[in-house]
Amino acid sequence: MADRHDKALGFATRMSHHGRAGAKAHGFVNPPVHRGSTVLFPDCESRKSAAKQRYEQVLTYGTAGGPTHHMLEDMIAEIEGGTRAVIVGTGLAAVMVPLLAYLKAGDHCLMPDSVYGPARNLADGLMAGFGIETTYYDPLVDEAGMRALIRPNTRVVYTESPGSHTFEVQDIPGIARAAHAAGAKVLMDNTWGFHNFQPFVHGVDVSIQALTKYAAGHSDVLLGSVAVNNAEDWNIVKGAASQLGQFASPDDCWLCLRGLRTLPVRLKQQAENSLVVARWLETRPEVLRLLHPALPSHPQHAIYARDFAGTCSLFGVVLQPRYADADAEAVVDALALFGIGASWGGYESLALPTSPSITRTAKDPALGGPAIRLHIGLEEPEDLIADLAQALDRLPR
Repeated sequence: MADRHDKALGFATRMSHHGRAGAKAHGFVNPPVHRGSTVLFPDCESRKSAAKQRYEQVLTYGTAGGPTHHMLEDMIAEIEGGTRAVIVGTGLAAVMVPLLAYLKAGDHCLMPDSVYGPARNLADGLMAGFGIETTYYDPLVDEAGMRALIRPNTRVVYTESPGSHTFEVQDIPGIARAAHAAGAKVLMDNTWGFHNFQPFVHGVDVSIQALTKYAAGHSDVLLGSVAVNNAEDWNIVKGAASQLGQFASPDDCWLCLRGLRTLPVRLKQQAENSLVVARWLETRPEVLRLLHPALPSHPQHAIYARDFAGTCSLFGVVLQPRYADADAEAVVDALALFGIGASWGGYESLALPTSPSITRTAKDPALGGPAIRLHIGLEEPEDLIADLAQALDRLPR
């Protein structure tokens, strides 16, 4: 098998060849699923030796993972540009594990006001109950502004770029400089930027992924990952995952591995489709503006262009202020090719009204009208445009 860090190979080539025996090996192309709970040892000394390596890719017990988990760990670390990754059962578990790993009673956490809703619920609920204080900050804060927000007991600066529903692009390098100067760790939900944003290059310490989305790619898997770039952070994150009993089904890991084989072509095609649809939507009179970082009209497009190598299929549409939330719902209901459901990153297009779901306590996002979130799938963009056109045509003039 090619060296996991052989960057001379292109992304699509690495996704095709890593995590399997190799092109010249005898046997099936795809590795098998390894399921198991009990691990047997030839003698007591072997078992004691394995226990000393419990955070490494050795067989100790089923919850510590097996060959299928290890292959997926290596693939995610490769994509994220890190050294190690731990696989957990859901994207929300991937948010929880590092937060609880680095924070304890009396600590302070900074979290962007645009954060994923369940992450906010975790901070306001379980973390608050543990005596951890969270302050929500303007996601557009600059380096100086972040320095002013950090307290002596701030241990974690959490980031998510672009922000959930409102798609603000954060200045991650500037935020990271401020955080590191104060001794705080930078955690990032990098799901939107999977592959296209290299977190450790830009100062992130821990990168969080909902593998449910692009990695699996077919809307039939729940998984998350937490990637790091050094041994110290690995021991902290892996230790927390182990103590919290976090485990991912090997069958789901196998499905995710299969999804990663086609990730490069899906990412590329869905990104292209999203831009075709978004540019058309910008011409519609019913639309006030697009929340798509790859469009020059996006307020933080310059930061996006500086830090991201490509775009994603998820973006927002803000309708004119003369429309209400009920009108946004009517548009979504009228769509024939877009499913109505949570999640994204699969091959199918999705639409959700988002304005009622937006919670802000630090700064009003001031969208200007009701918003709809669109995920663009692998359908022909012309068909999606025709579907959107007939739905928008129903709005009152």
